[in-house]
Amino acid sequence: MRDELLDPSANPVFDEYQPSAADIGDEGGLRPRQLEEFVGQSELKEHLGIILEAARRRGQAADHLLFAGPPGLGKTTLAGIVATELGVALHVTSGPALERAGDLAAILTRLADGDVLFIDEIHRLSRAVEEVLYPAMEDFQLDIVLGKGPAARSIRLDLPRFTLVGATTRTGLITGPLRDRFGLVARLDYYSVGDLEAIVTRAAGILGVEIDGAGAHEIARRARGTPRIANRLLRRVRDYAEVRSGGTIDEQTARDGLAVFGVDDLGLDKVDRAILSAICERFGGGPVGLSTLAISVGEPTESVEDVYEPFLIQQGLLMRTPRGRVVTPLAWRHLGLVAPPSAPLAAGGEPPTLFE
Repeated sequence: MRDELLDPSANPVFDEYQPSAADIGDEGGLRPRQLEEFVGQSELKEHLGIILEAARRRGQAADHLLFAGPPGLGKTTLAGIVATELGVALHVTSGPALERAGDLAAILTRLADGDVLFIDEIHRLSRAVEEVLYPAMEDFQLDIVLGKGPAARSIRLDLPRFTLVGATTRTGLITGPLRDRFGLVARLDYYSVGDLEAIVTRAAGILGVEIDGAGAHEIARRARGTPRIANRLLRRVRDYAEVRSGGTIDEQTARDGLAVFGVDDLGLDKVDRAILSAICERFGGGPVGLSTLAISVGEPTESVEDVYEPFLIQQGLLMRTPRGRVVTPLAWRHLGLVAPPSAPLAAGGEPPTLFE
């Protein structure tokens, strides 16, 4: 650890993560910069507004914050908003990038008083890095071991008071001691169609796209409750409108554009439909095991389980049973197929049990 602390600029991990809030990700230009511009998550906005205003009035760093929830709901955006509202610098890194304790120490020793440190995917921190983070979060001190063997000695350095903002998609993987050191643990929920419509309209204004209310609504209702997906669909429909529809997005243009890019009326994409089709057409509606299903659609099991299945289950198209995945009658109707009498749930029955 000593070499990194003597010359933190030599640490490539630190140099890689110093962008401003506007530079984070490929949607930086569409991200709101102020809390009042952030659409949705009203309860979280109220809590965050109180915390940030109290910190400004005291002239101190805000409490450490942990944002949890599925990808694309605004966790990174909120980290940038926290730094902007407090008028301090934002430093960005991620859990997998911090491989050694020295990587984290190099970043912590370069923070200024009140700065915001954002760690994405914080649940993927190694145990050694996490142990260094505990005293830094609680006491704003850093324990350093100098030397090796019998001559080794430990010293403690004082750190400036900073705000740690963590983001995670897997709250259950965060250890209890780390979670308890955050002053606010907030979960972001999926967005309503109305909130997504406001987000699409705002993004269209930033991108210089002409869109009416019906077109924004059509994009919003197929965005899976996720602003990131809504912005992505807007850009694809914008491209379609510029090439084939005069550049203006109305309801019909939105429908045609989304159809061209494979997004159907429920917001399902090509892989979603492939999963449902495989269960219906190859396995008679199920049950089918996860590994078999993943191989049949050419996707890794982790992608099927963590990326595609949650939305299909939320929409009532798929069920997980003790024996495997089973499609519902709604999935058969959505694909335009007729469920055979032998298919599970074909007549609205109960899903198969483990001992059938």
